[in-house]
Amino acid sequence: MAVKKKKPIAKAIMVAKSLENALVNLEAAFESGTKAVAERSQTGSQLAKLVARLSKKRAALMKRKKLATTRVKKEASADNKKALRDVTKELDTIKKELDKAKIAKDANNAELSELRTSLKRATVYRKGVAAADKVLNKPKKKARRKRAVSS
Repeated sequence: MAVKKKKPIAKAIMVAKSLENALVNLEAAFESGTKAVAERSQTGSQLAKLVARLSKKRAALMKRKKLATTRVKKEASADNKKALRDVTKELDTIKKELDKAKIAKDANNAELSELRTSLKRATVYRKGVAAADKVLNKPKKKARRKRAVSS
């Protein structure tokens, strides 16, 4: 039978060092989380504007295509057919760009929501640690001397 080796008892200095490292890591996580949320928010707003712009352009092109289609049905001239082909080509291009932008926007929003959740946790932990430090670092009250009771 193998004899289990006893784990050494933790020293006070190691425990203190470990706590200090944990607090430093918490601060680092909070700082990087804050920066990441700010960047992702900015990227998200840019992507939202891009999607809105492309959607608006696509709607305008759909109207133009409908008009071009009715013109071709009325009169199938070379100019009308070319206009319809051009609108269709441009519409396909815009649709591809819009699909890419929507995918990027959705991915960014998913990551941003995860980051916000993590940042919320880090914020709460920081507040808890600050409150605990405040309680632990209160100066000890000095005991009052009792008066001698005269009889």
